[in-house]
Amino acid sequence: MTENAWFEKKRNEQIDMLTDKINTLLPGILNRYAFSQVDPSDFKSQQLSLNAKIGGKHKTYMNVTDDVITSADEFVSLWFQGMMNHIRTVDEGREEMRAAYQFQQLLVSDQELMTYTILFLKRTYLRNYYSLSKRRPKKEEAALWIGQKNANYGILITPRFKNGAWENDVSEIRHFQPDYWTIGHIMKTGFVIPNVPDTIKFSSVEQYLLFFKDVLVRQSGSPHEMKIAEMYCDFVEQSKHPQRVPLLIPELRYGGMSVQHQYRLDFTIINPYTLQKQGFELSPWSTHGYLAGTKGKNQAQINQEAKANFEREMQKHKDYFRKYNIFTLIYTDSDLEDIGQVFAEMQQFLQPQRENKQLLEATIQEFQKFHI
Repeated sequence: MTENAWFEKKRNEQIDMLTDKINTLLPGILNRYAFSQVDPSDFKSQQLSLNAKIGGKHKTYMNVTDDVITSADEFVSLWFQGMMNHIRTVDEGREEMRAAYQFQQLLVSDQELMTYTILFLKRTYLRNYYSLSKRRPKKEEAALWIGQKNANYGILITPRFKNGAWENDVSEIRHFQPDYWTIGHIMKTGFVIPNVPDTIKFSSVEQYLLFFKDVLVRQSGSPHEMKIAEMYCDFVEQSKHPQRVPLLIPELRYGGMSVQHQYRLDFTIINPYTLQKQGFELSPWSTHGYLAGTKGKNQAQINQEAKANFEREMQKHKDYFRKYNIFTLIYTDSDLEDIGQVFAEMQQFLQPQRENKQLLEATIQEFQKFHI
């Protein structure tokens, strides 16, 4: 069973378990209360009205479009916090006449109804796990272009070819199931080729890693980059969950698809949970500082050329930070003598952790004591 299939199995098992508990509680609750005035004796309509009271308030009580909600407990907590905030602000002065306060008082007075609501919200979170648990990139950050001149490729999230060009289907970005900018991401989308409706897809992680190392990185001609690529491939292959490993993105182009682009960044890693970007530049003197053709030049001219080289290199890193918010770690000759240590530093960015906010217990205590 693949990792994704295992996760789906467990997620569905939890949903089924919550559904069983919800269905056990429901008859007693509906015998005590009528949530629909249409037909109090109609069990189904009463159930739908109760569920609408809970599930219909997600967008009212929390920002499900932009917030990154990392657990079912956090989702429930945000719902209750949002309800209390709604009562305090939107319903201020009319609380006792408004549905939110009336339902809050009902929840506080009936433990079974409170339990039902918590279980229902947890199930809602699990059913919508993929769209709720990840930070979504801005439209302009949802496409990356990498590679050398005339050998460049695009990594999109929901790629579609329209009017002769590649773009993201922005309406589907929040529903994209793999973690953004991971091995799982590239396995789902592959690479796109600029301006033509062609893609490069991979049937296995091993096939992708071979393309990454022997096509994308080898073209740079850098032995240091090749060594890093080999270490990355080993890291992915040894990972328990290879599809969750962030992509080591080579040759990120400053100018996107533009043929006459200014810079390329050696490697970039994007945290799939926070979308924070980290750049890595391997800068040996032989390619980033060496001055050729100095014969016949005086010291002032040599110094001026060296200064220009240095300023051009620093401008590159400042430009990447200003345009893409990428802070770059720079490794010079003394660092590159121990390439294993360089990769060890990169490795910490390849093992991001989800932030798991356990807020529910404290929120429920506050909710129980809430009054106007």
